[in-house]
Amino acid sequence: MFIETRGNDGQRDVKVEFSYAIMNPSASFGGLYVPENLPKIDLEFLKKATKKSYKQITLDVLELFNIDIEKSVLEEAVSLYDNFDEKENPVPLVQIKNNLFVNELYHGPTRAFKDMALQPFGHILSHVAQKQKQNYLILAATSGDTGPATLDTFANKENIKVACLYPNGGTSDVQRLQMVTEEGKNLKVIGIEGNFDDAQNALKTLLASQTFKDELEKSNIKLSAANSVNFGRIIFQIIYHIFAYVSLLKQNRLSLGEKFYQIVPSGNFGNALGAYYAKKMGLPIEKILIASNINNILTDLITKGEYDLRNRELLMTTSPAMDILISSNVERVLFDKYGASRCKEIMEELKEKKHYSLSSEELTELQKDFSAVYCDDDFAKETIKEFANENYIMDPHTATCLKAYNELRDKDIPSVLCSTAEWTKFAPTMLNAIKSDKVTYCDKEALEGISRSLHVEIPECISSLFDKEILHNEVVDKHDIESKILEFIK
Repeated sequence: MFIETRGNDGQRDVKVEFSYAIMNPSASFGGLYVPENLPKIDLEFLKKATKKSYKQITLDVLELFNIDIEKSVLEEAVSLYDNFDEKENPVPLVQIKNNLFVNELYHGPTRAFKDMALQPFGHILSHVAQKQKQNYLILAATSGDTGPATLDTFANKENIKVACLYPNGGTSDVQRLQMVTEEGKNLKVIGIEGNFDDAQNALKTLLASQTFKDELEKSNIKLSAANSVNFGRIIFQIIYHIFAYVSLLKQNRLSLGEKFYQIVPSGNFGNALGAYYAKKMGLPIEKILIASNINNILTDLITKGEYDLRNRELLMTTSPAMDILISSNVERVLFDKYGASRCKEIMEELKEKKHYSLSSEELTELQKDFSAVYCDDDFAKETIKEFANENYIMDPHTATCLKAYNELRDKDIPSVLCSTAEWTKFAPTMLNAIKSDKVTYCDKEALEGISRSLHVEIPECISSLFDKEILHNEVVDKHDIESKILEFIK
């Protein structure tokens, strides 16, 4: 069963099943749904997992959660991993230094880690909608990767319409093209004049707006979301952390029960939350190391216990998926650590005062599981060049993880870093890094330049984008988002 991070308002059920939580992700007082209890994984589970495929481990973990989705539907959902680059190994674990491994989460259809959750989640959500004989509008706000993955998984699905919001100028050209050329008739892509936080705030406001829901009801449509505010995303983000450990066991990099560091480049904290839940379930994680860019809101929280948005503006960087100041999934950790009452108090303080502080005891509790550091664009580019010279290509987000690897480890044990996107999504930055220049390259030119320089192929799904017709070209003020979506519905 699932409960609410800010407590219950007396109007909703105190506990709900998984299918309800994913179809209605906004909980009482603007909170989120979380599992009432986390299942446990023990060493025997991990030992048996070394003989199993990614798909089978996924089904095993979902079975532990005992969610109210038929096994046949879950099997269909996880079979979508067969469409990744390697059917038998959708998430390769690659060693790049002594005791440092990369969990490559970007081998799906849109070349980013969001496919790991959204491919199966999209199938499940569509199934539930059809089973209920109910039409749904799925909202998505994106800093670049959630949008393409959401549009891909829901394109032409029955009983589903999708409205995807992205910050105009706040994504790479490839990410934008992946969205604005998507052909599904049930899809609407809207650029907004603003940043990702504006897009995400609009999504949360609409999810909580009874007026908006009433307007949708006139067209017999209910409302849900594809962002990681939806636990349907998070449940799949737990699994690849478990699989990374299983891969280390398979490669004889550690012994059963030995611990490892999990390093996460974090913006909205979904990946970090998945690691936190995996740790609580029993995965032998020594600590979760958070890497941020100069929008270092998470570093301040984890090192100082301060979350302060006052006099702070979002800064645009070469790792745009982390250009976020309001990290939604931090709330789930706050609830888990301090309870619903304190979580509600903290989140209301943030909304009203743009600031909250943890007590010294609360900060100590948070630091049991997390450490954090941040780096600037120059560090990331130097790291990209260093590893390119050693024949390993990493994107700008993955590169930030090396700062955490270099500075936050207390023990010489294996470290796994999450690589969240393929280099093709950020080609101009990659070419600047490799050439040590500041030339403004267009994406197509940069892709071809890297392909020649590093003798690497550009996936057809990326190279073909530049010849596709632009189907979604609207860019609106953030105050006009609701009216544009209602126009699309009607």
